[in-house]
Amino acid sequence: MKKLTFAVVGLTAALLLTGCGGGSPSGSTPSSAAAGGDGVRNISVGVISIAPSAAVQLGIDEGIFAKHKLKVELQSGQGGAAMLPAVSTGTMNFSVGNPLSVLLAKNKGLDMKIVSGYSNSLATGNDINGVVTKATSGITTAKDLVGKKVAVNTINAQGDLTIKEVVSEQGGDPGGVQFLELPFQDMGAQLAQGNVDAVWVPEPFLYGLLADGNKLVTYNNQEAVPGLPTMVTFTSGSYAQQNPQVVADFQAAMTETLALAQGNPDKVRALLPAFMKMPESVAKNLRLEAFDGKVDEVTLGKLGELMAKYGIVPSAPDVSGTILK
Repeated sequence: MKKLTFAVVGLTAALLLTGCGGGSPSGSTPSSAAAGGDGVRNISVGVISIAPSAAVQLGIDEGIFAKHKLKVELQSGQGGAAMLPAVSTGTMNFSVGNPLSVLLAKNKGLDMKIVSGYSNSLATGNDINGVVTKATSGITTAKDLVGKKVAVNTINAQGDLTIKEVVSEQGGDPGGVQFLELPFQDMGAQLAQGNVDAVWVPEPFLYGLLADGNKLVTYNNQEAVPGLPTMVTFTSGSYAQQNPQVVADFQAAMTETLALAQGNPDKVRALLPAFMKMPESVAKNLRLEAFDGKVDEVTLGKLGELMAKYGIVPSAPDVSGTILK
């Protein structure tokens, strides 16, 4: 198991870069990928320290990237938005992150390109994230969240965006929900202490909170946009232009890797104890997202419409123009 190196870059840096208008600041451009004597190209790939990211490690361990003559260095960041400036400047060649952040960056002037799909929320059945409240809270539907404090990991992201849409669909005022930012690992304690009325959490936090006797309010992703893409892979427009073969090979390797992960979820789960320091007892029963290398442009378009509807962007972002074709 390869130890992750840490790329510490912040959202503040991403916002500063938006004034540049292009993929790289001050006229600098990402360097081209140089191949060794054996034709192998070194690439860096940013991942978030969450369970689905282990699928990239699976592709490395199974030799899929090597088959496509790619040697991958995994770098860990604090989130897709935080890794955008590193990808934009070429410090990082590719990254795995949530599509909303990529579309938002594109809307703000960063030349970002979605290379492949990655993972999707589940369209039916028990989903991989949801809103949870105390069993005694009296909150039974999303509409009941109006006037309540709801914790999400990041404001103006997919969590609060989809919660607002479900509240609206149920006839409530989405502007009446008070959203607070908390790390996922702190949400259970804050809910138990009554500092928040509900929390939005992914697995494995969702499983743990429900097992502790709390109750589910809504699978908000599923109710707002069934099958909502939760992560995609992306690079900068400059890197894609300068390294078309590397990008094509990365896209092919990711597609093959994600097909393997989707067909063999236990192989992904087996990596989690080392990849995330997760107890084996939790990892072996963890509900995983749906892995798919295909970019769902239609569903991403619906996400873009919600971004405009709730004021994250002034108008729907150019989804088609963000996808590498």
